[in-house]
Amino acid sequence: MELSNFDKSLLNLLQGNLPVCSRPFAAMAATLGVEESFVLERVRELKAAGYLRRIGTFFNSDNLGYRGTLVALEVEPSEICAVAETINAYNEVTHNYEREGKFNLWFTLLTLNTEREQNILQEIKSLRGVEDMINLKSNRKYKINVQFKLQ
Repeated sequence: MELSNFDKSLLNLLQGNLPVCSRPFAAMAATLGVEESFVLERVRELKAAGYLRRIGTFFNSDNLGYRGTLVALEVEPSEICAVAETINAYNEVTHNYEREGKFNLWFTLLTLNTEREQNILQEIKSLRGVEDMINLKSNRKYKINVQFKLQ
């Protein structure tokens, strides 16, 4: 599926300008000069085609009492999918990526307390195929808020 100019405009709005109101897609439709039903249809189609993963907001996790850590795992290649699926089941995991190199599975973890963090990490460390783990605690956040201007 090739993106139309309308699709690009819609995706640009969805990246950082989703209105906070009772009918955000109607407000977006007014901005784009179309009907709300058309915006909703295109959002569904863009999601089905894989252009959208999710629509949601970002919160300042530090202000909400969460502390983050980046975790690198060395996982036997034959177990990567199973380990990744188990990791993804934790609500506290925000990202999970396979990478090249010795440490081939990386994820971020946000927890409300050290005890919960340690419990999760211990459970993950004991999974079949996990050979090594590095816990890289965050000291300071540098948020870049990446948005792609589609033209």
